[in-house]
Amino acid sequence: MPERNNRKPVVGITQGDGNGIGYEVIIKSLADSRIMESFTPVIYGSSKIFGFYRKQIHEIDQMDTYVIQGARDAKPRKINIVNCLPDNTFVEPGQATPESAKSAIRSLECAIRDIRNGDIDVLVTAPINKRAMVNEGFGNTGHTEYLKKVFGVDDVAMFMVSDRLRIGVVTGHIPLREVPSAITVEAILSKLRIMSESLKRDFGVVEPKIATLGLNPHCGDGGLLGDEEERIILPAVKAANEEGILAFGPYSPDGYFGLGHYSKFDATLAMYHDQGLAPFKALAFDDGVNFTAGLPIVRTSPDHGTAYELAGRDLADPHSMMSSIFTAIDIFRKRAAYDSVHEGRMNR
Repeated sequence: MPERNNRKPVVGITQGDGNGIGYEVIIKSLADSRIMESFTPVIYGSSKIFGFYRKQIHEIDQMDTYVIQGARDAKPRKINIVNCLPDNTFVEPGQATPESAKSAIRSLECAIRDIRNGDIDVLVTAPINKRAMVNEGFGNTGHTEYLKKVFGVDDVAMFMVSDRLRIGVVTGHIPLREVPSAITVEAILSKLRIMSESLKRDFGVVEPKIATLGLNPHCGDGGLLGDEEERIILPAVKAANEEGILAFGPYSPDGYFGLGHYSKFDATLAMYHDQGLAPFKALAFDDGVNFTAGLPIVRTSPDHGTAYELAGRDLADPHSMMSSIFTAIDIFRKRAAYDSVHEGRMNR
């Protein structure tokens, strides 16, 4: 393949759960042929399933697809499809099945193979059914945990991003009852480090300012409602400051979003999944993107799930998938520019 600097980015897109809205949002995102001027898409899944869902979308008559063995064979200005599923694979829109879970796993594995080989530049993952995949031996509670293991990094951060705000979380896909014991000084400090570095390298923020939220109502109300703020979160913020990270807080979550305080910072660190994702989706659901910070690769995903109730009905909104694709490309380019500058400084 041509050198990366001399070609358009190659975007690998996994099908996710084939019985959900993954194919529909992918197809709608790629429907305008002008989009091929920006990047070369490679879909990991099935050309047969792609064709099935394309026929369900009324305003799309024809799309220029090209079946390939792997991303190394991808053609510019075409929708490339890697047929990594068995020929007899079929879909049941709206149903969580063992077959759809196995297909989602296979799609992801094929994409990881190609990104490891340098044949795709970024990875965009369509939504999966976590329970169904775990039942089929996936061994992880989501993409984030899987990618952390596959690439052997010590920690990653689930980083929800949009034009309006960016929110990271200390704890991800764990039961709520396990959250308090998982909130430690080191866990918070690790996420602050990852987020600060990502804001510089991936988003072009020179001196990122990060707000941290409290765990308890009213930040514990002076210890009346809990002491994690004074005992854990504040020491973590101070430790981050000593490392040169511009971290602030903790702030009480109930007023923080309602009063728009998030707009004063480059990012916000929530203590647990729903504390961060609930306000994020309320404020930026249409164009929100899930970015995994801390990986050696660029991976994004729409901020919605499989939406089985919409599958096969031509009702799915593609904006989050489109944002995921273009956010991944933007991060890829910013990261390359950042690394080039810093490598140049080191070689002087």
